[in-house]
Amino acid sequence: MSEKLQRLWATKNKNDEWWSSFVTSPLAIAANFIVVDWKWLTPNRLTVLSFITAVASVVLIIIGGQVQFYVAAALIHVSHILDCMDGQMARYRGVTSRSGGFFDKITDQVQVFLWFGAIGYAAYVQAENILPVFLAFTGVAFYALRGYIKYVTIYIYMGDDKEYLEKATQEVSEIENKTKDTAGLGHGVLANLRWFVGEQRKLLSFDEGVFIFMLSVSLILNALTPMLWIFAISQMFYGLARSLQRGRQLHLNQVRQILTTTEK
Repeated sequence: MSEKLQRLWATKNKNDEWWSSFVTSPLAIAANFIVVDWKWLTPNRLTVLSFITAVASVVLIIIGGQVQFYVAAALIHVSHILDCMDGQMARYRGVTSRSGGFFDKITDQVQVFLWFGAIGYAAYVQAENILPVFLAFTGVAFYALRGYIKYVTIYIYMGDDKEYLEKATQEVSEIENKTKDTAGLGHGVLANLRWFVGEQRKLLSFDEGVFIFMLSVSLILNALTPMLWIFAISQMFYGLARSLQRGRQLHLNQVRQILTTTEK
């Protein structure tokens, strides 16, 4: 096994999402094995290429037609592979940057909105019913809420403790450093099989990795509206559940602070 392949495998995110974990991320490593040493190809250019590919898939979905849907499904996967490649390449070369991470996250969010907006429109054209558009809008709204809740919580905690973000980041880094690889290169077939089975529980998280799979399957089967129902319901559930969870955590923490202050 080459040292280059081992170094590339080490760039794989241990917390990859469901479909990314065992499909698009390994494919990205395989592609990077070929191109990672091409100096003219940079992580930022891969990010741009991923976004352009995603937009091309959106255009095909809006145009409509089964052949266009097949091609769009393939392009969605290509876009996601490129999205995995940029981070892997940056870590392999040791050139990770704040701006690169920022634009990568922004394009990821925009792609999700464009994909489901296009699916909502295509389903509307097929059914001549506004319901799919409402489902798509509801899904992306509550998907955005999931991320918004996280940053609002951080903002509130930082209002009480200016060093909160630094402490939280350090705790996460310590946990990640203690986490040992239990599968992958250098591990046996049974170890990888156990890892693969364990990864399937991530399917229920209904995050971006799951969306890639859902979008492509719905386009191939031409089952757009049923997928939008699943998308909308899952995002409503997680958006509301996460809101209640974070709100309760903030309340309990505030109560503890009050009790501590009173005792003093």
